[in-house]
Amino acid sequence: MSGLPPPPSGTTLVLGGARSGKSRHAEALARETGRERLYIATAEPFDDEMRARIARHRADRTRDGWTTLEIPRALPEALVRESRPERVLLVDCLTLWLSNVLLAGADPEQEGAMLVAALAAARGAVILVSNEVGLGLVPETPLGRRFRDAQGRLNQQVAAIAARVHFVAAGLPLVLKGGVSGAG
Repeated sequence: MSGLPPPPSGTTLVLGGARSGKSRHAEALARETGRERLYIATAEPFDDEMRARIARHRADRTRDGWTTLEIPRALPEALVRESRPERVLLVDCLTLWLSNVLLAGADPEQEGAMLVAALAAARGAVILVSNEVGLGLVPETPLGRRFRDAQGRLNQQVAAIAARVHFVAAGLPLVLKGGVSGAG
């Protein structure tokens, strides 16, 4: 349990570092809504380790009553198509989605603007998970720095329009926006 009331319609952004507990927190928020739950997974299986990780997560979600869509790139379209008042969408995660966008050679600013527009058009609750990547070392490569900068800008854009923003560290959520009463 997250310890917070479930999110109403609107957008909730859950930020954190790798293995911070952000996905577990987002899943708890979604379960607490009592609504139909749709998990939009953005990972692509580029290697054996990632294929095994995806298979494990898929099996866990199936046991826990989730419906899953795997959408590595067409996230804005999926948000508009799949959102409805009786459903909560959980997107895990924006970080992998943005990585897929960059690796495909697409413009991250344009794709981010399309994502923000799709969130504004969503007809139900949307919970998004994203890594806060700017807290660590400066990446060594130009692509790494471009990704870090694009992810920071995307997180800021989504946080600006989100009704609620939570930051998770060591499994503990901190409400950055929306407050406890606004989180429900």
